[in-house]
Amino acid sequence: MPMAIKFFNKKEGFKKISSLAKNAEPFLFIISYNKEKIYAKALNNLDKTIKYSFNCQEPIKLKKRAKLKKYPIKLKEYKRAFNKVIEEIKLGNTYLLNLTFRTKIETSLSLKEIYTRANAPYKLLIDDTFVCFSPECFITIKNNKIATFPMKGTIDASIPNAKDKILNDIKESAEHTMIVDLMRNDLNIVGVKTKVPKFRYIDKIQAGDKELLQVSSKIEANLAENWQENLGEILDKLTPAGSITGTPKRKTVEIINSIEPTQRGLYTGIFGIFDGKNLQSAVMIRAISKEYDKLYYHSGGGITLDSDVKLEYQELIDKIYLPL
Repeated sequence: MPMAIKFFNKKEGFKKISSLAKNAEPFLFIISYNKEKIYAKALNNLDKTIKYSFNCQEPIKLKKRAKLKKYPIKLKEYKRAFNKVIEEIKLGNTYLLNLTFRTKIETSLSLKEIYTRANAPYKLLIDDTFVCFSPECFITIKNNKIATFPMKGTIDASIPNAKDKILNDIKESAEHTMIVDLMRNDLNIVGVKTKVPKFRYIDKIQAGDKELLQVSSKIEANLAENWQENLGEILDKLTPAGSITGTPKRKTVEIINSIEPTQRGLYTGIFGIFDGKNLQSAVMIRAISKEYDKLYYHSGGGITLDSDVKLEYQELIDKIYLPL
């Protein structure tokens, strides 16, 4: 089912973003993972089928109980893709790759109900075709300072000593450090005086009936005073987000395109708000898309040379959940 809203292509979309920002016009933007679909429209003229929320308020409590059935790919199929990633790592073509798949799901909730009940900091609903309830900020820009907050490393909070285990895990630490290094280099492209004021701190995330601990860092840089005039170019240089691709980014994206069986579409793209002066945005993870009345939940995780295929496969499944 095609979306009813109109998307710009890459060139037109980034040009429109810069134009709106230059004129200090508050607007919403949505950028697909491959940047071939870009939505940018003034807040006072948004399509009625779009709903969004940033730093959301308390969700509406619904009496309807959520039911969810998952139909993930078989471990054998996942292992084939996983092994290809490991081969590329051994060849030195990538050091960290975020491998994702879509999983067919069945639920008693509509996408609108999922959006309404989600207690997530960043939410987006497009038509009756796509919903996102993301925990991950992409970039913020305030007072000519740009910051990004990559999330990499997840553990069930109910595990004894969960915080210490995730922070002391060698594999998770290496994976997070690589992403921070990548994002620091990305900010260096668009800004100056880049630094990491907060490294590997813990965020708590509600994942259905589970609480997860997520490891994050904060990276920031200074922008030129006229950054609004070049906002489209800035977003083009920073996307796709390093936390959902890997490093080195360009080659890793090529490998992702050759290994993943379906295109990501809006999943792992970004969306955000420019309020006329400042900007906030999110990575579109925790996403469900509808195609011809079938629902697909998108999930994945970072693969390094030390990754365990069964644990990574289980993480992909564990990330499939509905808001309570």
